[in-house]
Amino acid sequence: MNTERSQQLFSEALELFPGGVNSPVRAFRAVGGTPRFIERGQGAYMVDVDGNRYIDYVLSWGPLILGHAHPRVVAALIDAVSRGTSYGAPNPYENHLAKLIQQAMPKIEMLRFVNSGTEATMSALRLARAFTGRNKIIKFEGCYHGHADMLLVKAGSGVATLGLPDSPGVPAATVSDTMTAPFNDIAAVEQLFAQYPREIAAIIVEPVAGNMGVVPPADGYLHGLRDITSAHGSLLIFDEVMTGFRVHPGGAQALFGISPDLTALGKVIGGGLPVGAYGGRRDIMQMVAPAGPMYQAGTLSGNPLAMVAGIETLSELLQPGVWDTIQSHAQKLGAGIAAVAQSVGVPVTVQQVGTMSTVFFTPEPVANWTTAKAADTMRYAAFFLSMLESGVYLAPSQFEAGFMSSAHSDLDIDHTIAGAERALTRIARMR
Repeated sequence: MNTERSQQLFSEALELFPGGVNSPVRAFRAVGGTPRFIERGQGAYMVDVDGNRYIDYVLSWGPLILGHAHPRVVAALIDAVSRGTSYGAPNPYENHLAKLIQQAMPKIEMLRFVNSGTEATMSALRLARAFTGRNKIIKFEGCYHGHADMLLVKAGSGVATLGLPDSPGVPAATVSDTMTAPFNDIAAVEQLFAQYPREIAAIIVEPVAGNMGVVPPADGYLHGLRDITSAHGSLLIFDEVMTGFRVHPGGAQALFGISPDLTALGKVIGGGLPVGAYGGRRDIMQMVAPAGPMYQAGTLSGNPLAMVAGIETLSELLQPGVWDTIQSHAQKLGAGIAAVAQSVGVPVTVQQVGTMSTVFFTPEPVANWTTAKAADTMRYAAFFLSMLESGVYLAPSQFEAGFMSSAHSDLDIDHTIAGAERALTRIARMR
């Protein structure tokens, strides 16, 4: 596979950007090799600057649930951009997209659009503190909620990939009220509430962890978090930036039958454009300026291009049968890779929820950050590079999720499983 142009561009980028990239995991540090510079995407495929074509299971880290350049989204964006790119004033598309979100997630009684998942989680936590008059929050080891200072404690995603313990530049005082517990450990949460019964403003949780790889909640775990927060007058925040519309058309809250107080959204609701949102109970959201005293603002929030892309994406996704087909393809791919791994004797655990999945190179189910870290990252790196050579683009880290789209076909999945068989057969011979 020729990668000369990507190598040239990466050498140039190293002089322009820290590590040669504008987001850490893109640098391929965890897997080796040269990052591919992408020229275009269409359907289930990306094409790099050297003309190599890849079946894409990263999908811009989740939002492209209809695939790249879906005709419906592209047509709407062309029409919208001809009318201007930003107004700094209300536009009717905000109302339309908000109603589509509420249709799928009725517990979001009121919401506020922002520009990223980081903004959504950061704002939701500020709101939780304002509403409760408390300062402490609980997050979980291996869960990543964006790069706000107070949340860079035992975070997953790129922090885990690069082996950074936390982040320099975050003052100790900033995280002094951020407490952590192991994911799926309800007893640890109970212990924190016993220690600080009237000081905890909120729990923030990825209801299905996706930033240490896909890790589902244990039976009763999310209901336990709901019961604990309700009993202590704290708020439960679901970070559905990744899981929203990915694990279920109504998000994890619909899949598991939980009513969080606040929800953070991102990725899918903008169809691939920069967007996020936070919302929930009306009485809590009325605290947000200008209705209430908690200040949060954004010039590009509710940007008309992002709103239009989100409207077309969700309108298509929520058509009968569309989401179910994506999920069935994800199940087929996961089962195929698991079967191949078993046949060649490579210990692999495939964890899949809805349209998200991770191939963990470990024989045991992954339930938390401790068990995720036990996965063999060297074998994952070998798997990743072999799949790349077969024209399959996976997440360049063991500790990330993979995604399926409506554009992936049975032929794409069969090609991917065949590539996995070649890759795993080679890995089986590794010593």
